[in-house]
Amino acid sequence: MSLDFSASPIIGMVHIGPLPGTPYFGAKGDYAAVRAKAIADALALAEGGAQGALVQNRDDRVFSNGSADPVVVAAFADITQAVVDAAGDRLAVGVQVLRNDLRASIAIAHICGGSFVRCGVLLGSTQTISGRVDGDPYGVLHYRRQIGAEKVRLIAEIGSMHFRAEQSLGDLAQSAAFAGVDAVGIAHPDMETGLDWVAQIKAAAPAMPVVIGGYTNAGNIARYLAAADGAFVGGAFEDGGRGGAVNAERVKLFMKALQRKDAEMQRYKE
Repeated sequence: MSLDFSASPIIGMVHIGPLPGTPYFGAKGDYAAVRAKAIADALALAEGGAQGALVQNRDDRVFSNGSADPVVVAAFADITQAVVDAAGDRLAVGVQVLRNDLRASIAIAHICGGSFVRCGVLLGSTQTISGRVDGDPYGVLHYRRQIGAEKVRLIAEIGSMHFRAEQSLGDLAQSAAFAGVDAVGIAHPDMETGLDWVAQIKAAAPAMPVVIGGYTNAGNIARYLAAADGAFVGGAFEDGGRGGAVNAERVKLFMKALQRKDAEMQRYKE
């Protein structure tokens, strides 16, 4: 499946446990347990009615700056393929290899049947706890074309927990549109600030889809989707908060709440 931004997709998170070769591997069981949880999370998202799933190695906790270790990439590809095999007929599956290995993410999505990549830093630069990370839009877009992965869509974060903008959001959105990026992502813990960011982007690049990249819940999702074109949902779907097991009943309740708010969404749009 692929993402349809016109349908304002809800994309759940498959937060995979620490992978081999990382400092915390073994803290949440062996590799087989990490893999099994990822599959279970994806199936719960599909059962609950989400439209997408982003596989992300959040629980590695600390990351190399740039390219991931080959063993991390290999494990990530294995897990992504398992997720696609289990739920890819019901979910658009995306990849995000942290800290910012965009080439590996694109390659994994392309080979394993994923449809999109969430790009922490594609345009501009940002400071992270792993050090400064610089975007490389030419290199990344060239690589995507080189391996024949043009169908893998790119969601470029331009203001989020992964990216603190040094340029204006409007300038970044225009640059993303000019470069042919498929969507941009933003996230802010304050909803009103987040909505203002969406408005800035839409004013600068009206045709650019905006995906809310975090801090979403049943109480604010209607307001967000009245302005934006999709959303990632993590902790609201997971038992015990971010990184816990995805609970299908939580997903169902969230999606039902969203359906009940259709009229409210229309009111905000008007």
